[in-house]
Amino acid sequence: MSNKQPNVIIFGIDSLRRDHMSAYGYSRLTTPYLDKVAAEGVLFEQHFSPSIPTTPAYASMLTGMDVFGTDVVALRHEGPLGGHVQTLAEVLGENGYNTTCIGFTGNPSSRGFQTYLDYESWLPDEEIGRAPKAENLNKVAIPELNRLAAEDKPFFLFLRHMDPHSPYLPPAPFERIFYGKDELEADNQSMEPIYAFKPFADYLKSWIPEGVTDAEYVTAQYDGAIAYMDTAIQSLFTKLEAMGLEEETLIVITSDHGETLNEHECYYDHHGLYDCTLVVPLILKFPGRVPAGTRISDVSLISDIMPTILDLLQITTKTEFDGRRLTAAIAGEKSDLISEFYISECTWMRKHGWRTTEWKLICALEPDFHFKPEVELYNLIHDPEENVNVADQEPEVVALLQQRMNNHIMKREQQVNRPNPIYTNVNWSGQGKIFTSSQEAYDSLYIGSIGNAISLQSKDKAAEKAKEEMASHD
Repeated sequence: MSNKQPNVIIFGIDSLRRDHMSAYGYSRLTTPYLDKVAAEGVLFEQHFSPSIPTTPAYASMLTGMDVFGTDVVALRHEGPLGGHVQTLAEVLGENGYNTTCIGFTGNPSSRGFQTYLDYESWLPDEEIGRAPKAENLNKVAIPELNRLAAEDKPFFLFLRHMDPHSPYLPPAPFERIFYGKDELEADNQSMEPIYAFKPFADYLKSWIPEGVTDAEYVTAQYDGAIAYMDTAIQSLFTKLEAMGLEEETLIVITSDHGETLNEHECYYDHHGLYDCTLVVPLILKFPGRVPAGTRISDVSLISDIMPTILDLLQITTKTEFDGRRLTAAIAGEKSDLISEFYISECTWMRKHGWRTTEWKLICALEPDFHFKPEVELYNLIHDPEENVNVADQEPEVVALLQQRMNNHIMKREQQVNRPNPIYTNVNWSGQGKIFTSSQEAYDSLYIGSIGNAISLQSKDKAAEKAKEEMASHD
């Protein structure tokens, strides 16, 4: 084994919900290789990303702070990541690491990497009509692994996988491995409400094959994208093993947020503070330093990732993280348990709430484009899929959870000496206004094409170019 510090590779898999991974008990065998990685390391069974979507989630993952600590709460965050926080790349760079980021250029929380590389992670291949996103990433990542391994320094490699983020277009044979019916069945009407949802309809029709009537087919594409990515990730591990790096590399497999499929009318996206959006995987593999085959049932949060990585590397900082070091739980020692936490989103809606082991409270700060009630309350024990809003039947529970949420907000605002960013990010929609009705939000918010979706994710020149190219084909 080398005398260098251990290497770190984070697989930041965008839009991967843990309950669609076979490692977490999903009925479809979507992640056979990641199942193997989990068996060789530690799997956290109740890992959550409480502040969605991508921008605040990765900011929390890569700084160890919550949204109060990062000041980042919206997808369309205005300005850079504040100088009051340090990113993981910055800390590791100061400790002698080579740092490379692949597929994350332009995001505020990607600050501090020495090398930035990109790959085609959205548009389908013209010849096959499918999007080989993970293979495109490998074509960039494997040469970069060779370069990093040749240096006399440890390295930190961050890989932003875009499977299974929409568009769900896994290459053959993965588009059929979980679907054997006729997706064009004329009598199937399950896609009708999806195509009727004006804000998303044109975007979804731009990549869902023409004539598809079965919503189960689209879910099978999401699952197929996970399975395709799992296979591609195996290639990276095979490369690590061949290079002799597997034993001296800390592997982190996680996601920024989950995904809504056919739940809650939030079709094939990641908005809505329901658990399908908040549930994400966390798997750590670190031979000799993390016990193999361990499953931890305690709740963990995305802000726990950075302090845990630094603790495993035995790197200290003066930062007081909002997240916790999970090393005590990994070692089987008693640690502080989380039973409730603040949740927020600024994607296509501006909402926040409070989640306990029994209850989920969701409060709208503006009317949303799904015409949902201002206050939602779900009993997670009796209604784990969050289909029955009991806010009107349980006013005392609503009041109690609102008070606990408000107390938490007040405490965190005092600690950081800044207002809750959910209150100050009033241009979260990019519309320059606060919506006064659901109809106004419905009429104003619109994706349109893959190019427009790219531009929402990144402000860099490549995204703008892609948007222009897609517009020329519309």
